[in-house]
Amino acid sequence: MATISLPQSPSLDSPQTLMMAPSSSSSTAPSSLTQDDLKKIAAYKAVEFVRSGMVVGLGTGSTARHAVDRIAELLDQGELRDIIGIPTSSTTHEQALALGIPLSDLDSHPVVDLAIDGADEVDPFLNLVKGRGGSLLREKMVEGACKEFVVIVDESKLVDYLGGSLLAMPVEVIKFCWKFSAERLRALFEYAGCTTRLRLSGDGKEGEPYVTDNGNYVVDLYFKREIGDLSAASDAILRLAGVVEHGMFLKMASTVIVAGKHGVRVINREGGR
Repeated sequence: MATISLPQSPSLDSPQTLMMAPSSSSSTAPSSLTQDDLKKIAAYKAVEFVRSGMVVGLGTGSTARHAVDRIAELLDQGELRDIIGIPTSSTTHEQALALGIPLSDLDSHPVVDLAIDGADEVDPFLNLVKGRGGSLLREKMVEGACKEFVVIVDESKLVDYLGGSLLAMPVEVIKFCWKFSAERLRALFEYAGCTTRLRLSGDGKEGEPYVTDNGNYVVDLYFKREIGDLSAASDAILRLAGVVEHGMFLKMASTVIVAGKHGVRVINREGGR
């Protein structure tokens, strides 16, 4: 597997900065690979970064779930030993516990060797949108405490800019006067054609508000245009009273593994995090 370094301002599709390599499932016809197959390929590649004795942040979501399964499998086979997992959600905690992965938390292990997680969007500078599964706060706490953060995605998650998928950019808010918070968030990004929507449980069309592991609500932001300076946008969101955290993970990923129908790309941030 070839590994490449990402300059400061490339395109993710630039042939100068990306190299293609056959995936571990190269015997499978590309047309037969499902999106879940691609997620699994990326997850298994990411687990190759795990070494015995590591404290590992365990991500949340359909892609990260494959990585947790693989870590448990390698522990059972004796290929990995003395792993301690730090789960990023109650869902991942339950999965890892059922698989027999030893678990702890940031209070006991404030420095995490490696975290593996998926992402909802990846821009050309390895900035991310995460948290459409609702676990953005705990994910950001764990992944912000790690030495290396490996992100696993299929190629559908690559965007030209954050918000470019036209899907949700989540913001966790306290329940108190959430409509007030949602309107302030909308007004903050009115220039980008922002609309907001309270996330609901179930299929998201009706029902009770979705409640995070931390007892908060999630307001999803939808943009029609680029929001501009991401650091400035991050600061502006976090200055709003009532906001807990947002789903932009800026300059946090050290490596992004992208699985596509023609192979796997391993993209490293130049100079690390």
